[in-house]
Amino acid sequence: MNHQNVDRTIERDDGRTVGYVDYGTSDGTPVIWCHGGPGSRLEPDAAGAAGVALGLRVIGIDRPGYGLSTPLPGRSIADWVPDALAVADALGIDHFLTAGMSTGSAYTLALAALVPDRVSGVVVGCGMTDMRHPASRAGMPGPSTHGIWEAPDRDTAIKIATETFGADGSKMLAGLADLPASDIATLTAPDALATATLKQAQSFAHGVQGYVDDRLADGHGWYSFDADAIRAPVIIVHGQSDTIVPLDAARHSAAIIPGAELRLFPELGHFSIGGPAIAALAELAHRNPVMSQPHLRDADHSVADVMGNMNRPVFWSGPPSP
Repeated sequence: MNHQNVDRTIERDDGRTVGYVDYGTSDGTPVIWCHGGPGSRLEPDAAGAAGVALGLRVIGIDRPGYGLSTPLPGRSIADWVPDALAVADALGIDHFLTAGMSTGSAYTLALAALVPDRVSGVVVGCGMTDMRHPASRAGMPGPSTHGIWEAPDRDTAIKIATETFGADGSKMLAGLADLPASDIATLTAPDALATATLKQAQSFAHGVQGYVDDRLADGHGWYSFDADAIRAPVIIVHGQSDTIVPLDAARHSAAIIPGAELRLFPELGHFSIGGPAIAALAELAHRNPVMSQPHLRDADHSVADVMGNMNRPVFWSGPPSP
């Protein structure tokens, strides 16, 4: 039952390293957290703090090319699922909830589709949808998405991403002024600023490779998994003030994922959706008697109590996209 919060790695059969961090206690309800892009295993640190009080055990995993994880050029969305399962197996976790933020939404849904017997519930926060949907694709911003999707090869895509973000992410906050007030408040909160340098360093530990490979994977759409195979309950939370992922994406995902529930928050944007995401995870844990641990069921803290007492943002995923 000890608090974890320690960086760990595992080695895959192909020689790659996968990095992860385990927030919470070993008897908490496990949540596999799929970070945004750019992002890293460190994205859910504040979510982990809120989750501990709610009985959740949040596990952040670096996708290939981010943080401690070896790049894997040419990967598909579904190619990440074995990495996530290897981490879960290493921790002795059979069943889990999963949450995906922004770019990470596709990876959390791939988990739910490909191993439906292990995923007990899904939360998508301001998530990208199947990019074969014309309206959602058209609504994504500028060179950081379309430029990479349309690049003739990976080397060209890396050049575009480097020019956009800087090899170390130094240009990534250029679009801050265009964000809604809720996002600016989230990104400029004292604790967010205190961890921003470390998170940026992990997001760009391999330059822009992780980000480019994310975009090259999702640019083809969800061809590597079938959303119709998802059996777990899915809650989609989306800020209606999101200037990065259009509302069309949330609506399309809700339409094609069996039984998905869409919850909209008018004042919230892309980076301020964390509170509703954590609340939805706690709700799913309570719904499922298998996932709901005794200390979660008997907790003295309500979701509202925890969110009200948090003095830092619950979610921060990568930069605004120029």
